[in-house]
Amino acid sequence: MEYLIRFAQIHESFRRAELEALADLLHIHIVFSEYNQYSPHCIVVLPDEAAACALIQRSILSQGIYELWGSGSTYEELHGDIARRTSSQWRVYQSSSFKFEIQAFQIKRSLAEQAEIIQSLDYLGFQGPIQLKHPEQTFSIFEECEWGIKDPKRIHFGRFVSGSSRIILDKFTLKKRQYLSTTSMDSELALLTANLTQAAPGKLFYDPFVGTGSFSIACAHFGAVCMGSDIDGRAVRGKNGINIATNFQQYKLEDKSLDNFLADLTHTPLRQGRFLDGIICDPPYGVREGLKVLGSRDGGGKEVVWIDGQAAHLQDKYIPPKKPYSFERMLDDILDFAVESLVDRARLSLWMPTANDEEVELDIPTHPFLEVVSVCIQPFNKWSRRLLTYRRLRNDEVKLDQSFKPKLLGDGTTANDLNSFRRRYFEGFKAGP
Repeated sequence: MEYLIRFAQIHESFRRAELEALADLLHIHIVFSEYNQYSPHCIVVLPDEAAACALIQRSILSQGIYELWGSGSTYEELHGDIARRTSSQWRVYQSSSFKFEIQAFQIKRSLAEQAEIIQSLDYLGFQGPIQLKHPEQTFSIFEECEWGIKDPKRIHFGRFVSGSSRIILDKFTLKKRQYLSTTSMDSELALLTANLTQAAPGKLFYDPFVGTGSFSIACAHFGAVCMGSDIDGRAVRGKNGINIATNFQQYKLEDKSLDNFLADLTHTPLRQGRFLDGIICDPPYGVREGLKVLGSRDGGGKEVVWIDGQAAHLQDKYIPPKKPYSFERMLDDILDFAVESLVDRARLSLWMPTANDEEVELDIPTHPFLEVVSVCIQPFNKWSRRLLTYRRLRNDEVKLDQSFKPKLLGDGTTANDLNSFRRRYFEGFKAGP
């Protein structure tokens, strides 16, 4: 059965990836009959109405799903398609309360024009009461126009089936969150990333760059149990009793928070073994300050410092020494950690920056045991960032002779030497000589 999905007009490159991730999570077979990244509508084939409801009710980028009754390039074509597809269904809704609505894209219809369009559908023969609030059935006409051209290039007609999860955005907006920092991930993107990583009840998720817990909150909302770590102890501990745990309490998700701890990915205290169902992270880009990991620059140990009879490194306010870290090496380390800790078919979602300049474009990191599922792009002014989603392959799915990119250790010792994106960011992404 064909259904029309109405998208929110934002994050266009993420739309299909989200629907495919949710269909895979819910074991729903989905076929895209019509899809254009820049169209507000797409048409999909789904098994039944129950599958349509389950799919769309998890979606963040969709507004609703409709049983498709007809499509056409003109209203004459639309009416003919409606009769061909659904004439046997009209009597089912003959006595139901109903309303019609027109959703026009890149065009505005006057009330008189809307009334004329709705009157052209009188052959449907609905006899039930017209009810503008809470009708039993809502029927929508979708017009898609080119900018500045009044005649639609595509028209659809459908029966409303279910709304999406976009209604939760106001609940999770950062404007209302108690514990924040300047790097807290936007709530819409956090929820979207959780969908792409397939957060769900019975799963254990981990964010190795947890910050203020934006991803953990999003995954917990969808039922996953979450834990996180960060190299910055100030982010983990919070201030004046306000911390990551406060955010979980705010949304009544305390039972989904396992713990948060101080660590970096190269010195993780987590046990070895494949036990994670998802890894979700937005690692630091090293712009405001260079990337660092725990350790000394010379790689040697340091003499213990004693304060009031207690070793300094055992005190709560102790800040461990750090050394510069290559951005490319960090990406490889994240993939290595995912391979060693994710169960079969589990997902890793990773944000990484990329400039809109081919000279500084960063390659998508790869690993033979990780399949790239989707690459979504969020553009900014002079640069953009990508959300990469991987699936952990079974060991028997990996070809032993598959080529593998060697480690990129980075040359130099300064933050700019170790991070080409940081260097070009402060150069304004100017083209080279």
